Amino acid sequence: MAKISNQTVLQKLGAHFGEKISVPSEPYGMLTFEVTKESIIDVLSFLKNDPELKFNFLTDITAVHYPGQPLSIAVVYHVHSMTNGVRSRIKVYLDEANPTIPTATVLWDGANWMERETYDFFGVQFEGHPNLVRILNVDDMTVFPMRKEFPLEDPNRVDKKDFYFGR
Repeated sequence: MAKISNQTVLQKLGAHFGEKISVPSEPYGMLTFEVTKESIIDVLSFLKNDPELKFNFLTDITAVHYPGQPLSIAVVYHVHSMTNGVRSRIKVYLDEANPTIPTATVLWDGANWMERETYDFFGVQFEGHPNLVRILNVDDMTVFPMRKEFPLEDPNRVDKKDFYFGR
């Protein structure tokens, strides 16, 4: 059972950051909120270093592509306070034309590979990252395959043709 509530976390963040914390919600019981890329490192640092909150574990960094929206790339951070048994999700929306955000490797060494994977699949540039190169895709790849601007399947695949299935 959690030693602190989502409301406690949100109140502490609100008292420290005010309007920089926006769109709070609790889908499936997990506190979720949005911040700007200018505030993300300060917010993550506060969550990690606050003596009561102690969000000491960075669970994941990923992204989501929402084509057609003004800020269409969402970088999503999941942090966990193992001491208090509570998790939170932080979202930062970026412009698809220039998806840049400061690196979280200044707070957690484990952010290194998570940010490389997010760069590799979504094209998010993590400013200050020590080695932002592709991690899973081939080095000479020119696209970011998890963006929704590409078809899900190759239209030239012959094994998917209707005549093979009697249609």
